[in-house]
Amino acid sequence: MTKTEHPMQTLTLSIEGMSCAACVARVEDALKTIPGVADAQVNFATHQATVHHKAVLIDTLVNAVSNAGYEASPHISEDAEQTGRTIEYGKLRSLFTVAAILSALIMATGMTRTLWGANIPPHHIHILLFALATPVQFFCGWRFLKGAWAALRHRSADMNSLIAAGTLAAYFYSAAVTFIPLGTQNIQTYFDTSAMIITLVLLGRLLETRARGQTSSAIRKLLDLRPKTAHIVRNGRDVETPVEHIQVGDHIRVRPGENIPVDGLIQNGQSTIDESMLTGEALPVDKQQGDKVIGGTRNTTGSFIFKATQIGADTVLSQIIDLVRQAQGSKAPIQHLADRVASIFVPIIFVIALLTCTLWWIFGSGIETALINAVVVLIIACPCAMGLATPTAIAVGTGRGAQLGILIKGGDVLENAHRLNAIVLDKTGTLTEGKPTVTDIIPAENYHPDHILKLAASAEKGSEHPLGEAIVRAAQEASLSLHPTTDFEAIPGVGVAATIDGQRVVIGTPRAHAQHNASISDRAKYPVEKLEAEGKTAVFITVNDQPAGLIAISDNLKADAAQAVRDLQHLDLEISLVTGDNARTAKAIGQQLNIDQVIAEVLPQDKAKKIAQLQNKNINVGMVGDGINDAPALAQANVGIALSSGTDIAIESAGMILMSGNLLAIATSIRLSRQTMRVIRQNLFWAFAYNTLLIPIAALGLLNPLGGPMLAAAAMALSSVSVVTNALRLKRFSP
Repeated sequence: MTKTEHPMQTLTLSIEGMSCAACVARVEDALKTIPGVADAQVNFATHQATVHHKAVLIDTLVNAVSNAGYEASPHISEDAEQTGRTIEYGKLRSLFTVAAILSALIMATGMTRTLWGANIPPHHIHILLFALATPVQFFCGWRFLKGAWAALRHRSADMNSLIAAGTLAAYFYSAAVTFIPLGTQNIQTYFDTSAMIITLVLLGRLLETRARGQTSSAIRKLLDLRPKTAHIVRNGRDVETPVEHIQVGDHIRVRPGENIPVDGLIQNGQSTIDESMLTGEALPVDKQQGDKVIGGTRNTTGSFIFKATQIGADTVLSQIIDLVRQAQGSKAPIQHLADRVASIFVPIIFVIALLTCTLWWIFGSGIETALINAVVVLIIACPCAMGLATPTAIAVGTGRGAQLGILIKGGDVLENAHRLNAIVLDKTGTLTEGKPTVTDIIPAENYHPDHILKLAASAEKGSEHPLGEAIVRAAQEASLSLHPTTDFEAIPGVGVAATIDGQRVVIGTPRAHAQHNASISDRAKYPVEKLEAEGKTAVFITVNDQPAGLIAISDNLKADAAQAVRDLQHLDLEISLVTGDNARTAKAIGQQLNIDQVIAEVLPQDKAKKIAQLQNKNINVGMVGDGINDAPALAQANVGIALSSGTDIAIESAGMILMSGNLLAIATSIRLSRQTMRVIRQNLFWAFAYNTLLIPIAALGLLNPLGGPMLAAAAMALSSVSVVTNALRLKRFSP
């Protein structure tokens, strides 16, 4: 008897107590060691962990994080997260205020002793400094001491360890020389150093928390789109009801200026809907009876009643919020470098600080100078900026993408997209409108055009192919009654066959007829070149293996197709067109779009193989498509880009989703990826350069004449703030 296989689940945990990238590695390691956990990713910018597991209890995950020295709780909602961030910001502001006031008094006391009177012994001044510094060290700085102790208990070290070691060294040395008589009046204390370090670090944490909160502004804006109540029509009356109480099938009235509460279909009335926050499209969309409306979009003019079809987590808006949240919590591959460095960085800094102290003491500079130089090394080496460099940029970049109607499923997608040097574009439904129409009917001898159309439509009525639907639609518009059929056979990418009134009818490409041993005469082929040169697709019809005629079908290019191709070419991307059409028709479409690389007569199952062939030439390929037959190619590509108008399977297979269906968004998504990666590289460069440059300077004592420890604290705080601020520039990215 085999064990029941548990499905893979994904859980998001909120993590408290992390202070740097070293904490990220420790929490991830704690989660990954749990049996049943397939993967765990911790995001320092959002303070969240995404855990992929099979049948692991939440308590087990929470306890593992707790045992690692941190606090974890299930992620409830963005509103709760925002409340938590507000509370945390308030606590930090209060602690900083107290620390700043006391530190100011310490600095004033230490620098202007003469104001206290010449008769007051220096020893009493030192006791006063001790009294002022103690609350700063153990009340305002308690979070650092607590974090350091937790790390120490787990035989590790992090940012808290550096701050605690540096400030405690300065504090306890000063306390020792204050209360243990050394027989000299020229005692130098460093209470001002320990207090100002904590004050400046709190200031940096305060600014960092405020700036980091802005990285999730995209999700907050999406959440704000959801109204709190809706007007449900019951017994002819409007009843105001909380949105949470809406049921599928409820009829809801929406008045001008109101946001639509859930997804549904218009039953009565018409209006113009502003969908810009979801699609990035500025122009409102006209809606009438039968049209779909999306929850969170804004009704601008008319009033209408719609029937709820998706509620709660099933709405488009909820799914978008989940996608954005998952993307913001994901990791780009480049971040693993920073995490690996940070995991070994702090222990190395302790070694450097110990060597600094030892060498300065050995060479006769005295314990004070040796100690202060070591403190400067500890404080200035904090790896916060390393931990924030990548996740803040990913969070802001994916959030900005969502505002522009571009859903990016993860940091790996953003990183892969910036490497693309080729884009493969599907034709039908992607570059074209996906609504082909019959343009020409050319019968063989003894056949009438209506007869040909009637036979073709009768055979195609069981087909879901766009060309088949176009033939059926043309017959319906001509008011032709269709024949009953038997033995229907669909040949993917080739055509269909069916028996009509005892005759075997085959419709499709020459390949379809070859498979059915049907011949096509030269006369039937005659107009093909002309039609295909016009970008039309010729569909042949044979009856009992004899030619009966052909039907020409055209699918118009989308209005923005040519400009979209030009935009991609301006990004130095090699553009290819892939289609199941014959080579001549495909080439004609390619010429209209100025695409030289045309891959024609490709069966659906072969599209992925064409992508793989390009990848084998060391080309990073992006695939743009919308249909079921595009799904394998979208999955095979380095980055799959799906139009939201496409099928669910295509959307699931893609790494990016263009909500507007606007082809110009393809180039926008590539530019956003490149800009995000540019910001990440800038952040990582400055984070590494900062430590690489300043640690040796600190160890050599070159910062001490400038107020070393306090300058180090200020520089450390500003490095984190600068990284977050640089990432926030992505909020201003424009198409």
